[in-house]
Amino acid sequence: MNRRTALKQLGLSSLSLPILSQSPTLFAEANSKVSPKQRLVVMFSPNGTISEEFWPERIGEDFEHKRILKPLEPFHDKMLVLRDLHNKVKGDGDNHMRGMSCLLTGIELFPGNVMGGGNTPSGWPKGISIDREISNFFQSKESTRTRHGALHFGVGVKDTSDPWTRMSYHGPNQPVTPFADPYDAYRRLYGNVREKKKVRSVLDDLKSDFAKVANRLPESDRKLLIEHSKLVDRMENEYANSSSLDNLMVKPPELPEGILNRNDNLPQLSRLQIDLLVNSFINDFARVATLQYTKSVGQAKMNWLDIDDAHHTLSHEPDKNKDAYEKLVRINTWFAEELAYLLKKLESTPEPGQKGSMLDHTLVIWTNELGKGNSHTLDNIPFILIGNGFGFNMGRSMWCENSTHNRLLLSLAHAVGHPLKTFGNPTLCKRGPLDLS
Repeated sequence: MNRRTALKQLGLSSLSLPILSQSPTLFAEANSKVSPKQRLVVMFSPNGTISEEFWPERIGEDFEHKRILKPLEPFHDKMLVLRDLHNKVKGDGDNHMRGMSCLLTGIELFPGNVMGGGNTPSGWPKGISIDREISNFFQSKESTRTRHGALHFGVGVKDTSDPWTRMSYHGPNQPVTPFADPYDAYRRLYGNVREKKKVRSVLDDLKSDFAKVANRLPESDRKLLIEHSKLVDRMENEYANSSSLDNLMVKPPELPEGILNRNDNLPQLSRLQIDLLVNSFINDFARVATLQYTKSVGQAKMNWLDIDDAHHTLSHEPDKNKDAYEKLVRINTWFAEELAYLLKKLESTPEPGQKGSMLDHTLVIWTNELGKGNSHTLDNIPFILIGNGFGFNMGRSMWCENSTHNRLLLSLAHAVGHPLKTFGNPTLCKRGPLDLS
């Protein structure tokens, strides 16, 4: 009989079979070096930018940081500013819809009954988003698999679900809802009593099975049993603790009580969500994350900036309206400041088990659904890449030569060792991935 059949005849649970049927050679001392982790964060802010105060004039390493990008100046050497990159996805929906829902999918929207501006209805995208594609690729390998794979955080994101409000997709017609409430995110990350009871029940079954075979295994296989018994003991001790958090690399951040998902709380919500995101990376809960501020057509009122106008309404004002112009610069600068807070946390956190900081192993992308709010253009979509996690040639501004943004999405997949030939609409992937080396 083969080993798996023999184990079944011993009356062991199916939980034990994948463990006890492995070859003992898997427990030989590992001589190979652990590969560095790669992480991806996509941060979204809505309603376009102010081009004159955003894009550097110079191409290359010696680019200047205009007002909106000024908070990111400390990360100059780790920045890659991609200019002349366009969302060329056509079809159903208005530009806000396709700007948002095609941003990470690179593919058309299905026909649908969600009405956009100018009588332009649509449904959900026809494909997966690149963040979920990369997460699935990581989850397909034991060496890069994590508890959650990908995590999605929202700041000022409401319960309403439509093509304006979602940028991540499991697949066709499968929008991913971000955690808008940091308390919900906390519960998801750190579990609850009911889940602990289920895990402890599983551990009891495993210990019982190990006891059944302890005297039947030859000497050559006992190392396998010892290693897994130690693992079960460690897990049981962890779940016996009321907090079940003692074995984390770092403890979860303290969340003050009573911060509701309301407009005026966006600054506090932003910092809480960023703290949870970084904490989840340190504890290796996930290696892909998104951070979404409001939504396409978002109407947040930035009262903390002394701006009582709604964001989307302001973005429709003509350039000659200097009051609206200055308010939009301040709004986009605030988003850059929140991004800088995220980057500082990553940069100040040593990479667990490796040299350098977590920012050296992470790529953060800041993007938008529109190039410019009052024209609703899908040309010149802002893409700011920061961090050394994907091995790109950073510290420069780059002209992308009128490229589709699908080529950037392909580059992200290739950078993690996932050599897709196309992503999203194949006709928009001509010339292959961008050369960011």
